[in-house]
Amino acid sequence: MANKQSALSPASTGFWLLKSEPDVFSWDDLVSRGDQGEPWTGVRNYQARNFMRAMRLGDRCFFYHSNEGLAVVGLCKVIALAHPDPDDTTGKWECVDVRAIAPVPKPVTLAAVKANPKLAAMRLVTSFRLSVQPVTKAEWAEVGRMGGLDAKTLME
Repeated sequence: MANKQSALSPASTGFWLLKSEPDVFSWDDLVSRGDQGEPWTGVRNYQARNFMRAMRLGDRCFFYHSNEGLAVVGLCKVIALAHPDPDDTTGKWECVDVRAIAPVPKPVTLAAVKANPKLAAMRLVTSFRLSVQPVTKAEWAEVGRMGGLDAKTLME
């Protein structure tokens, strides 16, 4: 399954936000994995799992520090499609593999996202507890702009 493109994801999908508690797995941890990346393990919510199933190779993700920091701090991309989560003993849960692309020059805080009317409908605001969530193309561009990212880096 890890070498086929997802048949579930529409062509317009390709941007996501992944949340991680920095004391458990931080942006620096992902960067340290280099090109091999890291399985995005530990997701135990059906909707978040289904979002990972919809991801395609090369999809872009914001890396968000939750609990501490509350900010988008990096960009990563999907390098392996949904496959069994190696940390799951039940066989119900899956993960994708991601690798770091670039840090966000100016981390975009949750407060800044909430204060931006262009992002009022973003799932980060409306479905705050969801650890894996889709991001629209317009939201991707706006958060990228707020973080000081150029268009080339956003689409690397």
